Amino acid sequence: MRFAGLLLGAAIVAYGVVEIWMRPGPHDRLVFAVLFFAIAVVTGVVGLVLRGIVARARSLSTTMFVVAVGALLVVAAAVVAAGRLMFLSGHDLQLTLIVLGFGVVLGAVLAGAAADRLGRDLHTLGATADKVAGGDLSVRTGLERPDEVGAVARAIDSMVERLDAAESERRSIETSRRTFIAAIGHDLRTPLTSATAAIEALQDGVAPEPDRYLASVASDLTILSGLVEDLFLLSKIEADQLDLHMEPVDLTDLADATIEAMTPLARYRHVTLNLDAKTHVRVFGGELELARVFRNLIDNAIRHSPDDTTVTVRVDGDPSAVTVTVNDEGPGFPLDIDVFESFTRGDRARARDTGGAGLGLAIARGIVQAHGGATWIEPGPGGAIAFRLPLAPPP
Repeated sequence: MRFAGLLLGAAIVAYGVVEIWMRPGPHDRLVFAVLFFAIAVVTGVVGLVLRGIVARARSLSTTMFVVAVGALLVVAAAVVAAGRLMFLSGHDLQLTLIVLGFGVVLGAVLAGAAADRLGRDLHTLGATADKVAGGDLSVRTGLERPDEVGAVARAIDSMVERLDAAESERRSIETSRRTFIAAIGHDLRTPLTSATAAIEALQDGVAPEPDRYLASVASDLTILSGLVEDLFLLSKIEADQLDLHMEPVDLTDLADATIEAMTPLARYRHVTLNLDAKTHVRVFGGELELARVFRNLIDNAIRHSPDDTTVTVRVDGDPSAVTVTVNDEGPGFPLDIDVFESFTRGDRARARDTGGAGLGLAIARGIVQAHGGATWIEPGPGGAIAFRLPLAPPP
């Protein structure tokens, strides 16, 4: 119905143009009306025939060629009908038909050329889609067209790029998951094996010093409890469910208190702790969580420091934020891995890694980010980790 309505509308518009432009007499009006109506009917018949042919066509190139040739034939029929009405001589009519035939052939050639280019480009789109479906995410269409086919090609290329990025991220997540499981297994197996052996010795009555064995079991349970606590805290950080009791916190005092608490461990490792702070600076945050950041960073620095060296905690404030840097004299951090990822130990560069679950830096970064801050690795010498937090507003 829409097609018939368009044909009828075209005939009416053509008749209106003739009426306004030529102002024909009554006889000519009837002739023009019959002519336009007849051409519209012929076009409708041709359109129905073409619709059947197009429905069975196996390529868009064939469809374009058939439609173009059909349109040329309709034009030729209209010209012939107009020539007959103008009472052209036989010679003139023959010449008109020859020229029209030549024009139809040329039009068919042009339609074929355009259809061939379009068909090849559409075949490229289909081949690209098939390769993507087969798992090849490096393929691109390579089509540069300003029309709708070009828009589809650009959309396919963009989709493949996003799929490639998503696949890379999936592989990275899968690798991290495997590393996570392996690290969890390693860090759980050691204290569990030790505790199991000690308990079996106590049960069998072969432990020469039961109190020492019980102390060893208690130490292993403490390690397991700390690991579980770290995992639980990290899961809350990654789920953005860290419950912070926000209050003004003096970072200089907090750093000093943490250094004092960790001095026995540092002395046991033959390391000296030093605080470099020129003034007191306050932030707005959770005191327990920020103390955990200091403890994790200082513990990491102590574990990677050579004997008889110094770990320096520097607190610097400016008008808008405070920057804390924990610097040791160890081998520094590797450049090819993210040391803030869970279970990252950086064994290649931090050769004296003596244990730990590998969650300390990941937890520290998560807590700092929860306070609206950022963490990063400072350039050497030694290993230096810094974090920055916004200052608390004045009281």
